[in-house]
Amino acid sequence: MPTPGRTIADLLATGERPTMSFEFFPPKDDAGTAQLLDAIGGLGALHPDFVSVTYGANGSTRARTIEATRLIRSRTSAITMGHLTCVSQSVAELDGAIGSYADAGISHILAVRGDPPGGPSAPWQRHPDGLDHATELVRLVKAAGDFCVGVGAFPDGHPERFDLDLDARVLAEKEQAGADFAVTQLFFDADAYFRLVDRVRARGCTLPIVAGIMPVTVVSQIERFAALSGAELPAPVVARLRAVADDPASVRRVGLEIAVELCDRLLAGGAPGLHFFTQNRSHATAEILARLREIPPHRD
Repeated sequence: MPTPGRTIADLLATGERPTMSFEFFPPKDDAGTAQLLDAIGGLGALHPDFVSVTYGANGSTRARTIEATRLIRSRTSAITMGHLTCVSQSVAELDGAIGSYADAGISHILAVRGDPPGGPSAPWQRHPDGLDHATELVRLVKAAGDFCVGVGAFPDGHPERFDLDLDARVLAEKEQAGADFAVTQLFFDADAYFRLVDRVRARGCTLPIVAGIMPVTVVSQIERFAALSGAELPAPVVARLRAVADDPASVRRVGLEIAVELCDRLLAGGAPGLHFFTQNRSHATAEILARLREIPPHRD
């Protein structure tokens, strides 16, 4: 069973300052492991509050996820959180993964339904002996031990339904099932985040909602990020990036500027934390955080 200690929920509850955290994914080979270790070294120096590792549903990828989580935990003093999805797994397999996390000393799990094997736009298919919703997965994890559980949230709407009120209701249900905090999907409109918070608070949901951040550093990411989030990037963001599309260095510069502006607005509006999707690279995230430190603190 996980060892009790200070949790992500505890950090968010204090409200002393916004949390700062990073997401990694499990490497596929030795070169990927070297890149991951380089990113951990570069970002570890920034003293994140927690780090997370994404989850693959097939057997070999599941094993790599557990091993990567174990590796990261051994290389950083930050809280380490493993992801878990319902995709292509029976309840027995999910219980096994939860047990593997516990054996590795991992006491935090991000419980999400996950995308179908065909991608976010493909129809969802529940495993015959599995679970259908993240809410069920939260209950399963909570029943397995003293885990701190995070869940997903969608400022631009869940890509399968685009029903913002239903999204708010589902997030409230996840809290009732035992979720301790939420991390959003990537987004580029701060107002969409604030509207999400308002909707869930109107339902009595008090979950801290950490903002997920992923900067655009190459033009091809515009379409890719839209596919991942299920929503088009805001027109002003796309226009700024397209205006410098012929110059890769300028695209990167503008993409980082957009990310810094977004982070600044979120923090000024009271977001309890920023969670950076690093793609196992350190430089873009480190630059964004350095620029944020140069901005004078916001005062009430």
